[in-house]
Amino acid sequence: MTTSQRNGRELGSSDVVRRLRGGTDLLTTAALRRLDAELDWYRDLAAEDRSWIGLVAQAGIAAFIDWYEEPDAGSYNAQEIFRAAPPELTRSISLQHTLQLVRIVVEVVEDNAVQLAEPGQQADLREAVLVYSREVAFSAAEVYARAAESRGAWDARLEALVVDSLIRGGDESMRSRISALGWSGKGRTMVVVGPAPADMDERRTADLRRACRRSAQDALVGIQGDRVVVVLGGESDLRAAATTLLPRFGPGPVVLGPETGEVGDAGRSARAALAGMLAVAAWPGAPRPVPADELLPERMLNGDPLARRTLVEELYRPLVGSGGPLVQTLEEYLAQGRSLEGAARALYVHPNTVRYRLRRIGQVVGWDPTDAREGFVLQMALAVGRLSESAVTHRGL
Repeated sequence: MTTSQRNGRELGSSDVVRRLRGGTDLLTTAALRRLDAELDWYRDLAAEDRSWIGLVAQAGIAAFIDWYEEPDAGSYNAQEIFRAAPPELTRSISLQHTLQLVRIVVEVVEDNAVQLAEPGQQADLREAVLVYSREVAFSAAEVYARAAESRGAWDARLEALVVDSLIRGGDESMRSRISALGWSGKGRTMVVVGPAPADMDERRTADLRRACRRSAQDALVGIQGDRVVVVLGGESDLRAAATTLLPRFGPGPVVLGPETGEVGDAGRSARAALAGMLAVAAWPGAPRPVPADELLPERMLNGDPLARRTLVEELYRPLVGSGGPLVQTLEEYLAQGRSLEGAARALYVHPNTVRYRLRRIGQVVGWDPTDAREGFVLQMALAVGRLSESAVTHRGL
């Protein structure tokens, strides 16, 4: 503050301060009237939030008067001004909205308060209003920065808890927690599991979250020791989205859980992906990423009950229930070392008949018996299916 400003305030400022204090309620009312007339977002707020903004405006005007009266002892700290309102207000109105609020309140104070000063003090009062409004705007930005930092840390902790809850099966409160993190719930959901990079610090974790949200409409990230669990959601190609994230994982296999209808069912995708991570070492040539359902034999051999159930219910039973000699043809084709001619001789049919039946198997279950890997999966499904039937028979004896 310059010497002329200080001297100007000392001459009759007490009278101006007294008038300003007497008109605080009128200034606040005028400011709120301007807000209601000019700002759509203010009119759309809930009544409770509008009342909090009224308290903030009143606190801001009162703080200006205190500062104008004693500029050395007063404060233009926005934290003090916002103390009258709950912290949640920073979620209801953005920083841009807050700066609009400051601008309108300042204009109201300037338009009305300057009239209370003597002609020789009007310029000084106007300059004081402008200085104060500028400093409050900067201070408000700091308030929002601290609120965003605190909210970011809280959201990260909540996100980690939600991902852990999904893996464990979730509960009734999980949906509300996911909604609190901004999950839109449109489209399908898929869980991706892979190794965490060796240098996975907070900055790299934040970068991963941003990359995930660029790749898919919805995304959640959980860091669990040496592995990364990513939940992707949306109406786009989730497998393609997961592929773009591969450089964000550490070296080693990355497993894609099966897509589910909604995030509430994502626990099944997560459990399949985690089981795949435990079993993928048994398939050295597995692609990266590898779908968990392409690891059904390895998962079943590793004791995964979900893989065993999938082999029986989604492969074996549809084959048995399709009618015709499809199961017999598949068994003979595999027993003959995947030879069309050998299977045809054993079945006393033409090789084209075997070829046709193998195509039908692919249409029924979505797995191609003539592919070495997929034929192995079907062979495992036959074995597990037979064992399941045998177990049912023995229990009935």
